[in-house]
Amino acid sequence: MSSYKKDRAFTDYVHKHIALPHIYNSISWKEVKLKKNYAKFIDMTVGIDYVFITDDTVKTVQERFREAKYKEFTDFTIRYRRDDNKHLDRQESEYFKMKAHYFTYGILDCSKSDICKSSQFLKYAIIDLKKVYEKLDSGDIFISDNGEHKCRIVNGEKIECPVKYNTDGSSSFFPIDISYLVKLWGKDMVVLQKGFLNPNE
Repeated sequence: MSSYKKDRAFTDYVHKHIALPHIYNSISWKEVKLKKNYAKFIDMTVGIDYVFITDDTVKTVQERFREAKYKEFTDFTIRYRRDDNKHLDRQESEYFKMKAHYFTYGILDCSKSDICKSSQFLKYAIIDLKKVYEKLDSGDIFISDNGEHKCRIVNGEKIECPVKYNTDGSSSFFPIDISYLVKLWGKDMVVLQKGFLNPNE
């Protein structure tokens, strides 16, 4: 099985068995069942994994889940570029196309190989991407290929996000520290969270 298919199967399992009952049900977000072709189309073109409805409002979501070994990190990651892809139209990754309203990011209590034994997140957050887009557009959040490993707050008012490169050379990504979003612009940057702001939650 290809890496993509393994990642997709992992994400789909977590979404169905852990995220739906433990995150979305708790805030009354009801998943809209999409036709497979349409779901694949919006994933590839505008970075939307799932669609929910609550109080007659449509909410579009990008999801990403990680193994327990990432539990110390306080950021979520957005895929940036695939410069080695032979197809020019595929070199720009989700950052350049993503139109999802929210980003759900979770760290599980297990490894990928033990996913069937998992029943909970060590930490999770639903980030309001509309507000993040505004900060990116204004330059309050900016991406820098500076060789650093983590985000930093600049002049007490902006977040500098480093470009990170996957070791297999397949793509790059950048992290945005969730605690920094809240520190600079308030709790409205996050719809719901556990463990990212207070490790003892």
